[in-house]
Amino acid sequence: MKVYAGIDLHSSNNYIAIIGEEDQRLYQKRLPNRPERILEALEPFKESLEGVVVESTYNWYWLVDRLQDEGYRVHLANPSAIKQYQGLKHKYDKWDSFWLAHLRRLNILKEGYIYPKDEHGSVSEVV
Repeated sequence: MKVYAGIDLHSSNNYIAIIGEEDQRLYQKRLPNRPERILEALEPFKESLEGVVVESTYNWYWLVDRLQDEGYRVHLANPSAIKQYQGLKHKYDKWDSFWLAHLRRLNILKEGYIYPKDEHGSVSEVV
């Protein structure tokens, strides 16, 4: 079975949601922003994960880099491009993470560019 993960990332914590091929909810949990905890949560699903969606926020680099280093296929959600679905978006982190996974499952996720590790340090300094 294919599964899809969404991570709503904040400054000190995140909310992970994992859904199946028919939108069934397989996992949901708020976690501290500690890479080992996030990887531990994703591990049971790793072989069937079609992708992990992370919302593009000011602090996404550390998480995306680590997930890619561990072999996960990562998709960076572009929040400004997703606005066309704004009326359908929920106001709670738990639902936002499911929403990100759902958009990926439907193959309608608007993605941002993931800069290579050696380039994004200088980009963030400019901003």
